[in-house]
Amino acid sequence: MKKITLLSLLLLINTLKAQNDLLSLLGDQEVNQEVYGTFKGTKVINGQSVEMPSKAALLFVIEHRFGTINSGAYELWGLDQASMRMSFEYGLKEGLVIGVARNSFQKTYETSLKTRLLRQKEGAGSRVSIATYHAAFVNSMRRIDSEGENLFRSRLSYVHQVLIARKFNRTFSLQLTPTLILRNLVPLASMNNNYMAMGVGARYKLSNRVSLNGEYFYQFDRPHENYTNSLSLGFDIETGGHVFQLHLTNSQGMFERAFVGETLGKWSDGAIYFGFNISRVFQ
Repeated sequence: MKKITLLSLLLLINTLKAQNDLLSLLGDQEVNQEVYGTFKGTKVINGQSVEMPSKAALLFVIEHRFGTINSGAYELWGLDQASMRMSFEYGLKEGLVIGVARNSFQKTYETSLKTRLLRQKEGAGSRVSIATYHAAFVNSMRRIDSEGENLFRSRLSYVHQVLIARKFNRTFSLQLTPTLILRNLVPLASMNNNYMAMGVGARYKLSNRVSLNGEYFYQFDRPHENYTNSLSLGFDIETGGHVFQLHLTNSQGMFERAFVGETLGKWSDGAIYFGFNISRVFQ
């Protein structure tokens, strides 16, 4: 009986091995092997990444931006000033996420929808991960001027983005983010209501828990000559259930309309904001 049992196990192992070898030759294993962890969190720095919460997971994100470093010792190099964003993102199902947020910058509320179209796969599968991000913003600040009607639609703005990312290896990931911003009302008649930009984000893994991130948004049609392109550098640190992001950026706003199209700070002038993001997932 022992010999028969041993012989049966050997035959089973050889059968499974032959089946795996056949699947490998057909490429099924490679096609079905999805790539995860392109970025550490749902944001590269300011902008969205292709990552998103899984089904029935709730992601809570707190973002802080202090004042500019060139504000001097009196303002403790910006630490006396701060703006904040709090957001909740919930996975309705795999690849479909809804979100709400509140920004102290311009007292802006936002709702968002994020969808996954493709996930990168090894072998003969998709070479990139593709997601879309759509959000609506409401500026709730009180109007000082009395000219014109204070219509609700005048306070609305929108963003539409396509997130295209590739994880080249265990160390390096890159993302392109074509972006369209729409504003119902602009301060000056000479300013465009709609404008486009291209975002580039990258992640370089320094260790299992730490990565170096960079992000840049180039405006094709700058809304105003005083605005400049957003440039941010920082570190992602994974601490168990949290992702802690530390960064320097010339953008004070933490939502797309603000940092893509309304960045005023210049790195050359020292108008740089130190900030951090903290993410926590609840299952």
